[in-house]
Amino acid sequence: MAMTLRLTPEQDAALTLLAEARGVSKQVAAAQAIAAEAARTLRGAEVRALARREVEAYRGLERRVRAARGPRPGEDPR
Repeated sequence: MAMTLRLTPEQDAALTLLAEARGVSKQVAAAQAIAAEAARTLRGAEVRALARREVEAYRGLERRVRAARGPRPGEDPR
């Protein structure tokens, strides 16, 4: 589902740092952060399962992107 996310400059900077730290896009970082926070807050089995599915769905994509761009200086190539 598509949506627009309006962020303050500070929130955008934080999201950029999070995405860079994880080596993913800002969209992926935001989706992962939402799923993780929902799991922490709601503690429901359904939400935890959803978070696991979302993380797993992006794990293969992340590996393909990392393989395509090659390792960054100082990054473990695994």
